[in-house]
Amino acid sequence: MIRTRGLVKKYGSFTAVDNLDLNISAGEIYGFLGPNGAGKTSTMLMLLGIVKPTAGEIFLFNEKYTPDKLDMRNKIGVVPEKHPYGVWTWMTAFEYMQLFADLFDLKRIHGNCNDRIEYLLLQVDLYGVRNKRIAEFSRGMLQKLSIIRALLHDPDILFLDEPISGLDPIGIKQIRNLILAENREGRTIFISSHLLSEMEKLCHRIAIIYKGKLLAEDSMNSLLAKLVKDREILIDLETLPHNIGNTIKELPFILDTTTNGNTLAIKVSKERDFRKDISGYLINKGLIPLRIEETALSLEEAFVTITNENIDLFTEIGGRE
Repeated sequence: MIRTRGLVKKYGSFTAVDNLDLNISAGEIYGFLGPNGAGKTSTMLMLLGIVKPTAGEIFLFNEKYTPDKLDMRNKIGVVPEKHPYGVWTWMTAFEYMQLFADLFDLKRIHGNCNDRIEYLLLQVDLYGVRNKRIAEFSRGMLQKLSIIRALLHDPDILFLDEPISGLDPIGIKQIRNLILAENREGRTIFISSHLLSEMEKLCHRIAIIYKGKLLAEDSMNSLLAKLVKDREILIDLETLPHNIGNTIKELPFILDTTTNGNTLAIKVSKERDFRKDISGYLINKGLIPLRIEETALSLEEAFVTITNENIDLFTEIGGRE
C-alpha cells in the first residue's frame, strides 16, 4: 500500500530524510517513531504529496505517486497534528462534517450521507454536541472531530499524526477502539506518535527513525526480542527464606538474583522460558509461588535503547570527522 525507495528530503544543506526505504502492506497498522527533528513530519508530508522529495520515489496502491493523481488522493485520509480550528469556528460539528461530505462529493456516491456522519459522531461521543459550534470545542473534542472527518470518505489509507494528543483516558480508549475497528475493516493505518505505550497497543509493525535514517523496523515482538539480552522472572512467595537468592543459583541457567520484600527477581538466559523449571525447584523446597511472571521490555525502553545507541554512534562519527 505504501512504498518508498531511496527517499531523500533536503532543506538547503540540511538532510531531513536520508535514503529512506519503507514497505507497508495492506491492512497494517504501522507506527513511525522518532525524537523531535528525526524526519517524521518531512516523511509524512512527502507521502501526502505536500512536499516534493529531493530524491527517491513514492508508490501508493502499487502505483508511482504524484500529487496530481487525484484518484489516489481520494483514497487517503489525513489527521494532521494541528486541529480543525482555523476558519471553521462558526460551524457546528455536524455542519463541518457535511462540508467535507460535499467536498468529497459523497452525496453523489452514497446518496444521503447523514447516517455515516451520525455513526462517526457516535463512535467518539460527539453526537450529543453535533449542533454545538466548533469555537466552543475543547482540544480533545477537536481531535476527535479531526479523526472522524478523516474517516468520512472511507479511505483505504489513513495517516495519523499524534492522533491521541490532548485526549483524556476515556477519549484515548475511544480513539484506540475506533482505529482498531477501522483496521479490522481492512484499512491501512500509518501512525506517527510520541505516546509509545499507546503505539505498543495498536501497531503491527514499528519503524524508528533518527536524523532522517531508518534505524529499526520490525514487528513489535521481534523488535523487542532482538533487544532483550536476558530474561527477568519475578516470583512472589508468602515468605522469602533466608539466602534463597544464593541457593537457587544451584540451577545452572540462573545468571543473577535479587530480592525485594517477598519478591525474588531472577535473571536467566533468553534462550527459552525457564518458569516451569524454577517453579518445580521451589515446590521441591516446600515453597509455593504466589506469582511467577516474566517481565517484558516495553516499546519505550526499546526506543530509548535504539536511539541512545545511535546517538552515541553519530556523536562518535561526528567527532572523527
